[in-house]
Amino acid sequence: MLLINKMFKIAFYNQNVVMKKYVAILVILTSTVSWAQSESGLGITAGANYGSTGDLKENGQTIIDNPKEELGFHLGVYYKLDFGIIYVRPELKYTQLSNEYNGVQFDIEKLDLPILIGAEIIGPLHIFAGPSLQYVMDTDIQDIDATDVENDFTIGAQFGIGINLGNLGIDVRYERGLTDNELSFIDNTVNINRPLTIDSRPEQIILALSVKF
Repeated sequence: MLLINKMFKIAFYNQNVVMKKYVAILVILTSTVSWAQSESGLGITAGANYGSTGDLKENGQTIIDNPKEELGFHLGVYYKLDFGIIYVRPELKYTQLSNEYNGVQFDIEKLDLPILIGAEIIGPLHIFAGPSLQYVMDTDIQDIDATDVENDFTIGAQFGIGINLGNLGIDVRYERGLTDNELSFIDNTVNINRPLTIDSRPEQIILALSVKF
């Protein structure tokens, strides 16, 4: 009988230990999820862009297919619509990109309107993706006269991963322009009278910081 009582006590003790572990894990997960979640609201965002535009062509033939990538920047506002673990986040940003074609600087300024759909994964971690509507404001090629780009309005795509720490956020995303959009010019500095074209679609990595009000 003493042996049976002892066995019951050991079993009851082990069960309590297991239950305490499950409760502790549940409390940690609940606290983490609550800490990571953020309500709908307006915010600001800014950060760095690293990438380049596309090929440089002469008479349709590619003469430079790997321009030198340089740092650019972006800044803007966003609004987050929170639906639990799913959210929708439209953004409006001013973006400036730069790169070089054999020492010739090419800059482009644009307004971006990404419409991102995201999902909480675990804790503060989330993923997102969506289309990016783009309006090309201005282009500049060092010491070269250029015409306007073929299309002022273009479409791209973005996807990435981020972390929310309360009202603060940081994410890394990849962007690629999808709409064909060429810029034509004549490079008089090297006595080429035939028109050259640059594929102005961006391909870049974006590091973004955000603060929600």
